Amino acid sequence: MALVLAPEYVVPLQKAHDRQFFDCGNESLNRYLREQARQDAEKRAAAPFVLTQPGSPAVLGFYTLSASLIPVRELPEELMRRLPRYAQLPVTLLGRLAVDQTVGGKGAGEFLLTDALRRSLDGARQIAAMAVIVDAKDKHAESFYRHFNFLPFQQTPRRLFLPMAQIAALFA
Repeated sequence: MALVLAPEYVVPLQKAHDRQFFDCGNESLNRYLREQARQDAEKRAAAPFVLTQPGSPAVLGFYTLSASLIPVRELPEELMRRLPRYAQLPVTLLGRLAVDQTVGGKGAGEFLLTDALRRSLDGARQIAAMAVIVDAKDKHAESFYRHFNFLPFQQTPRRLFLPMAQIAALFA
């Protein structure tokens, strides 16, 4: 069966979703999805979204979103000059993003990232967030996000951000 990448197949994690066989190749991400993601959703610590396929409860990919704050001093100086003079600014944290190895290389990661950015923009229209941030766990993840124009923070280079204005332009 071909992988179907459509927005209606990315939904909030539910109890009925089958997470047991999810394997992205990173045990900490696998364990998070299997053992902690639903608890985070119930406690509103993170909002996990999963990619499934028509008629199947199997999770093929997931990401999490949550509200966060960033110290303004960590942003590049040219961006800091254009922002309000607050010590911290609101952002959306893309906490985790992973795809099952069975769908790796088929565009599922890019699709999930696009979905996460769209949801983040929609949320920022209701509750302010000036960017989406990620903490890249390794060089491969950092390269993935940089490919989509995420920029590094000054003091923590693997912490990356994409300004909401750029995200809005993507969906204009």
